[in-house]
Amino acid sequence: MTGSTDNVSADGKSGQDGPGAPGRTAPSPMASMDTELGRQVVSMNLATPEDVNECLSVRNGEEAGHKTLAEVMVERGVVTRRQVDRIKNSIEETRKGGQIPGYQMLSKLGAGAMATVFKAKQISLDRVVAIKVLPKKFSENPEYVDRFYKEGKAAARLNHPNIVQAIDVGEAGGYHYFVMEYVEGHTLYDEIASGKKFSEAEALDVIIQIAKALEHAHRQGLIHRDVKPKNIMITTDGVAKLADMGLARGASDSAAAQAEAGRAFGTPYYISPEQIRGEMSIDFRADIYSLGATLYHVVTGKVPFEAPTPAAVMHKHLKEPLTPPDHINTDLSAGLGEVVEVMMAKDRGRRYTSTTDLLLDLEAIQRGEPPLQARKRIDETILTGLANDAGTDSAFDRVNRRGSEEVAVEPEGANLKVLLAILAAALAVSLLANIIQALT
Repeated sequence: MTGSTDNVSADGKSGQDGPGAPGRTAPSPMASMDTELGRQVVSMNLATPEDVNECLSVRNGEEAGHKTLAEVMVERGVVTRRQVDRIKNSIEETRKGGQIPGYQMLSKLGAGAMATVFKAKQISLDRVVAIKVLPKKFSENPEYVDRFYKEGKAAARLNHPNIVQAIDVGEAGGYHYFVMEYVEGHTLYDEIASGKKFSEAEALDVIIQIAKALEHAHRQGLIHRDVKPKNIMITTDGVAKLADMGLARGASDSAAAQAEAGRAFGTPYYISPEQIRGEMSIDFRADIYSLGATLYHVVTGKVPFEAPTPAAVMHKHLKEPLTPPDHINTDLSAGLGEVVEVMMAKDRGRRYTSTTDLLLDLEAIQRGEPPLQARKRIDETILTGLANDAGTDSAFDRVNRRGSEEVAVEPEGANLKVLLAILAAALAVSLLANIIQALT
């Protein structure tokens, strides 16, 4: 990272020319660290530029001896020792991120198990970007490197306002990096964790935007496979963007499907049953399930299934019936509850047949209209369940809910033909009611 002299002006920027300026020498490593430390303290609103400049003056004075800026700021109570250590560690990590040609590393944004993300400036276009860097310990593992480049290539295939845009991918100094659009904002998870209570309208606004992003990805033959609140960015303007294509896979990539067969890829709280089982034929319906789990979390403040361990959570995704979200948050409309239940059907054959159909229902609810696609799927499920389960278990393996009412029929000892006739009549009345409601 290029350094500059260590005078911090009132706007938090260097007040002198950088290295290479006539008559000036490059700053020492200690001075460079002090300069960056001062900038970080100001940018994080831990102190004002005036506070930092005053500490710089003290550090440069004879009475300070050979103290660093950090020591002076701690002594004067401008920042705490813990804050200084955290900032200095971040600066060192940024420097270790490697010098990527054409980019100036600015600061660390975050780190996960698989990569560290930095804020940087693309020098040629003078714009801020985000750079994901693969740690050295993974750079020697061909599987991790291959997955890293696949993420970049998958993201590059997508061009949509609700998807974080890919810019570049490459290797420099032994570090593999992926450059992407920098999103000024926070994640949907940050809002949930802060305790924000989402209204149905607010939740729909975000989820519809992400559904549009998924519709675009699915049309390009890509499945995200890790839709969750942490992978949804919200800009300062309220635009939702789907991020992190790290688990994305081509729907027709049979080689990858075979290599991953039997392995569960995804996040336990939001993963679909077929991903848990490690099925080869994962398709767009896995993303619909995960988006449904995300919507559930947003509108209820709770994940769909909770348990002490990830394995126990995934077992519940496979076996435990879903408590409808409108039974937890009674302010929700019945229509939203129906949509979530179809999105999160354990049998993917009972979910939406396309992301477009899902969008039709989400936008209908947003307009205050009934979700006709979901109701059609529920009615079809009831009919199929009756035919399959007659004489054994419950005739309805799903609830046909209108409003907050639940109706279940036990067919034990009943005549199947009579039941089918009754159901056909009820189905006809239901469909007619839906059509009338849609027209009025």
